[in-house]
Amino acid sequence: MEPKATRMTSVVSLMAVFCLGIAFIIIGSISEELKKDLEITNVDIGNLTLALFLTSVIVELVVGPFVDKFGHKPLAIAGFLVSSLSMFLIALASSFQMVFIACILLGIGAMCLNTVGNTLIPVVLFSGKDPARASNFGNAFFGLGYVITPLLFSLFAGFALAYQTGVYLLCGLFLVFLIAALGTSFPKVSTGYQFSMAFKLLGKPAVLIAALALFCYVSLEISMATWSKPYMTELFGGSQNPKAVANAGLILSLFGVAMMAGRFLTSMVKNLTVIGARLVAILALAAILAILVMVTTQLPSLAIVAVILTGLVFAPVFPTIVGITFAKFEPRLYGSIFGIIFAVGLLGGTVVPKIIGSLSEGATVQQSLLIVLAMAVALLVTSIFLGRKDKGAISE
Repeated sequence: MEPKATRMTSVVSLMAVFCLGIAFIIIGSISEELKKDLEITNVDIGNLTLALFLTSVIVELVVGPFVDKFGHKPLAIAGFLVSSLSMFLIALASSFQMVFIACILLGIGAMCLNTVGNTLIPVVLFSGKDPARASNFGNAFFGLGYVITPLLFSLFAGFALAYQTGVYLLCGLFLVFLIAALGTSFPKVSTGYQFSMAFKLLGKPAVLIAALALFCYVSLEISMATWSKPYMTELFGGSQNPKAVANAGLILSLFGVAMMAGRFLTSMVKNLTVIGARLVAILALAAILAILVMVTTQLPSLAIVAVILTGLVFAPVFPTIVGITFAKFEPRLYGSIFGIIFAVGLLGGTVVPKIIGSLSEGATVQQSLLIVLAMAVALLVTSIFLGRKDKGAISE
C-alpha cells in the first residue's frame, strides 16, 4: 500500500473511534435538555440508552462478516452515513418515540464505525507491533469525542442556544468524515470473522475472560457517560437551574478530557501489552475509590474531582484489555475476537445504565450509583485472570 494511503487509512480509523465517542455520549450530553423539551423522565433516558446499546450488541455480532466479504470501506461509509442520519433525527425529534428510533439507527452506525476503527488501529498504528499501545493511542480520539460533545452543548446553553443546533452541527461533522472515507483506500487485512472461527474462539479462556472484563468495564464507562451530567446537576441544585445544567455538562466534558489524556499518556508506554493485566487491576482499584466518593459525598467540589478521576483511571482499561487479548492470537482473528468481547461488553453498557435510570426514580442518581461501584469491584476481580497465557492458534 502507498504510504499516503496508509496515513489516510489511519486518519479515517481515528475519525471512526472519535465519532464512536460522540455516539456513546450524546444521550448523556443532552439528557437534561431532552427531559425538559420532551417532558420525559430518567426512566426514559435509561430506555434511550437501552435502545442504543441493545441495538449495538446485535449489530456488533453481525458486522464482522461484512468486513470479510466487503472490506472496511463500505462499513466506514455506512457508519458515517447512518450516524449522521440519526443525529439529524435527534435534532428534528418532537417526541420520545422519534429519539428512540434515532438511537436504534445510531446503534447501527456506531457499530460499523467501531468495527472499522478498532480492528484497523492495532494493525495500522505502530506497525502492528504493540496492539495495547496502539489501541490506547487510537482510543484517545474516542475520548476526544467525549470531550467535544458535552462541551459543545454546555457552550450552547451558556449562550442560550437550542441544543438542536449542536446536534445538527454533529450531523454535519459526520458528513465531512463520510467524504473523507469515500476518498480513502483501505488495506486488505483479514480481521473480519467467520462464524466457524467465532464458535471455536468461544472456547478460549482468554476470550471469555476479556469478554467478562469488558462487560464490567463498558457498564462503568457508559454509566458515567450517561449519568454524570444528571448526577452533577443534582449536586449543583437541580435541573430547574439552567446554570446547574450547563456546569454539569462542563464536568462531563472534563471526564472526557481525563479519558483522552489518560489514553495518550498510556500510549507512550512501550511494551504495554506485557504489563497490561497488572495495570488494569490497579486502575480498577482506583475506580472503586473514586466511585465510592461519588456515592457518599455531598460536596460538589469533591464530586467533580471524583468524576474527573474516574475518567483518568478508566482511560487505559478498554484499549489495554483489547490489546493484551489481541496479542494472544493471530491478526486474522482480531475481528472475530473483537466482535465477541465487545458485544458482551455492550451488554453491560445496555443493562447497567438502564437499571440506574429505573432506580433513580423516587430516589437520586447518586444513590443509584451503588450498582456502578459493584461493577468496579467485579472488574477488579476479573482483572486478576487477564494476564494468564492462552494458545492463540486455531486450526482451520
